[in-house]
Amino acid sequence: MPGETYRHDWHGDHTRGGCGTSRGRRGCRRRFRLRSRGHRGSFLRAAEDSLTGTLSLVPQIVDIVDVPVIAAGGIADARGAVAALALGAEAVQMGTVFLACEDSGASLLHRQALRGKKAGHTALTKGFTGRLARAIHNLLLEELNAEGTAILPYPLQRRLVRNLAIPAEAAGRSDLVPLWAGQSATFLLAPTYSFLDLIGRGGF
Repeated sequence: MPGETYRHDWHGDHTRGGCGTSRGRRGCRRRFRLRSRGHRGSFLRAAEDSLTGTLSLVPQIVDIVDVPVIAAGGIADARGAVAALALGAEAVQMGTVFLACEDSGASLLHRQALRGKKAGHTALTKGFTGRLARAIHNLLLEELNAEGTAILPYPLQRRLVRNLAIPAEAAGRSDLVPLWAGQSATFLLAPTYSFLDLIGRGGF
């Protein structure tokens, strides 16, 4: 209804000629959040065909809507935030940089991987949950991405992998655990930091 505020996630498949035009102008005050990280939802095409990066997507959407746009995906420090704002976003949302905080709730293995040398080597996979998402490359990801590997639909694949990941984590096997990460994990602070370091003290 007019006057109400909605949050609508736009991914890489929302471009000038698609539902950006049809959904962006209905008289509602919508807050659009653009993202290219995490589970990659899609509405017009398959997720694998909807991979427009955040900094390319932001100005395309800003040009066709008259509501605030929140950019997310690949933003992990002040430089990324400034770039997104310069392209027309009203705000940014960051994920991986918070996931690596010592008080985030992520496992120690996961946090260590996010701050490790291999954090810059990420890949997309459906193998962890049945939906396309990005993670740090490890043995589990490689095996599940191998040609011919059968992947169950979500959430069955997620449950299957979880049954492997729980004992693997207990055994300290980071190579057999889903290590969710965005493409800017290499920008993270080291060696450890908390939410207060990140926000209260301007840690990024």
